[in-house]
Amino acid sequence: MSTQAMSTPVTTGTTAAIEVSGLRQRYGDFEAVRGIDFTVAPGQLFALLGTNGAGKTTTMEVLEGFRPAADGTVRLLGADPYADRKALRPRVGIMLQESGLIGDLTVAETVDLWRDLSPRPRGRDEALGLVDLVDKSGVAVRQLSGGQKRRLDLALAVLGRPEVLFLDEPTTGMDPEARLVTWRLVQDLVDDGTTVLLTTHYLEEAERLASEIAIMHRGEIRVAGTVTDVVAGHGDRIAFRVSADTPIDALPRLDGAAPEITVNGGDLTARYIVTDGETGARAHRAVANLLAWAGGRGQSLDRLSVRPASLEDVFLTVVEDNR
Repeated sequence: MSTQAMSTPVTTGTTAAIEVSGLRQRYGDFEAVRGIDFTVAPGQLFALLGTNGAGKTTTMEVLEGFRPAADGTVRLLGADPYADRKALRPRVGIMLQESGLIGDLTVAETVDLWRDLSPRPRGRDEALGLVDLVDKSGVAVRQLSGGQKRRLDLALAVLGRPEVLFLDEPTTGMDPEARLVTWRLVQDLVDDGTTVLLTTHYLEEAERLASEIAIMHRGEIRVAGTVTDVVAGHGDRIAFRVSADTPIDALPRLDGAAPEITVNGGDLTARYIVTDGETGARAHRAVANLLAWAGGRGQSLDRLSVRPASLEDVFLTVVEDNR
């Protein structure tokens, strides 16, 4: 286990809110995190994504100060989150995957209990209003739905006006409306300068909220960068239904990309992933070539679709390429 000197948290705007360099974490002989690096700027929302068992939660636990790093350097607001956790605790909000809520307390009593433990808490109604739970103040926690409990967890995580907020699968169990409310709240917090580190299995959530992402697999970061750059780097998707009189070997290559043929209900579909050329022009050029090919054969392109890669495409590529 590495030793790290005690340090004093800093607040200068030029200092990264979160710095991870060469982080490794082990459980016996199993290395759950294998030398990862990333930095989160103040006021940024960074999404840490990955498959189950990829090492996301372990990484979060180290950053939250629940366990020391086995190796590497980790800094939270300029300090060691494990050695300096007492000093950092008032400045950090944490929403775990599973809460430790007391079922027999009411929602109001739960918030009041947490307010007693916070140095500069929001008012009870303010905190509950953020997550649309004011009307549940007198309800016992055990009577809340799973999604309502997650919203209460979020209210408690932001109760102390944290500078850094850790959100571990925050919208699991929420209905679509509650998820949108949560997204708006998180975006408002980021707009106000809060730094957020998010893990989620909802890729739409990360794509909508994060300015930068990292995708982990088997303890390593396999892809990282801005959402725009990561998605652009994985090409554009072009697809159409192949007519019955078109031989597969007659299909064109588009900017060097060969078609992938899939069968659905007896219909053949040709799918291309086009990666060559400038992002803004490659799909246009590929479709122009495809239309020229179809025109030369006197056939139409049934169910033609063109779209950029999605974060789900990137995620699946990472997993499939590293099985």
